[in-house]
Amino acid sequence: MAFKVVITMYNRPPSDLTMNVIREAGIDVEYVPATTENEVITAAKDADVLLVGTVPHTTRKVLEALPNLKMVGRSGVGVDSVDLDAATELGICVTNTPGINTSEVADHAMAMLLSITRKIPEQNAALKAGAWSDRPKEVAVLRDQLRRIAGNTVGIFGLGSIGKGFANRVRGFGPGKIIAYDPYVPQTAADLVGVQMVDFDTLLAESDYLTVHSPATVETNHIFNIDAFRKMKPTAVFINCARGPIVDEAGLQEALQTGEIIAAGIDVTEQEPLDAESPLLKLNNLTISPHVAGTSDVSGIAGATRWGENAVNILTGKPLHGLGNPEVVKRIAVIRSQGTSRWDGIPDPVTEAWS
Repeated sequence: MAFKVVITMYNRPPSDLTMNVIREAGIDVEYVPATTENEVITAAKDADVLLVGTVPHTTRKVLEALPNLKMVGRSGVGVDSVDLDAATELGICVTNTPGINTSEVADHAMAMLLSITRKIPEQNAALKAGAWSDRPKEVAVLRDQLRRIAGNTVGIFGLGSIGKGFANRVRGFGPGKIIAYDPYVPQTAADLVGVQMVDFDTLLAESDYLTVHSPATVETNHIFNIDAFRKMKPTAVFINCARGPIVDEAGLQEALQTGEIIAAGIDVTEQEPLDAESPLLKLNNLTISPHVAGTSDVSGIAGATRWGENAVNILTGKPLHGLGNPEVVKRIAVIRSQGTSRWDGIPDPVTEAWS
């Protein structure tokens, strides 16, 4: 049986690693960059597997228009840009590549925190503009704003693998305590990384530095809004290297402009790429990077390889690297029992993850 994989991620072409993994399995693969739902539908009209990035979102409209589709494979660790309910209902697996960039994201969050507390970008810009020798008062102003991490309270929202990785990193800087909010993590698990679990309001009120490492879900959508920022210390620094929708950007903008918090660093935004006219770009107390926290030479190779492997594995009954909607397996069984379907001639998905 001949299969077809279509890749529609538009912001950069797929790696040769991804393409070669699929081709070496004897599967046809085509790259057609798409920026809209309709473009995705046109490109993938006869695809068995669709490989996508974070944008455009893979909506119900897209999924319902692709009758042969068996899997949507997201690059990276998230699946929030795919309509999981629609995919499950239609019997379509949604996969990702978890664990490839845990170190990178934890490193990036730590780097952002250090960059903000030590004013490294500002000092670099001032010195390159001649301020040290010609305008020493500018340097003195920056020097007076430098802060330490030691002795302060560090808060973590979401204590999964990345949150734990950040805890391990920041512990070396000697914080007074590390606290976290995550309703799915017991204190016994947090004890292993020296973290005290607290409720959300306590996390907001006590954190001198607060970093976000949670998935984007219905529960976390805009959980960091102006009301949340108002509960934080006016000297608090906020970091988000997780997902843009977790933060209400209007609330963050207001909090930074009115002094509800002193500074923030974000790697993700609600709409990506961020519009060049976004008011966020005009905030001097906001540091932004373009959704690169998970990127490195190592994570790039692992992610590109596993992205392609998921496309092959779903069609050949081999273990998947990550399945974002595991309940789809039961739905596929029901669909098979009802007669001819998109899964005819395909082995059942192997849902046990492997690395």
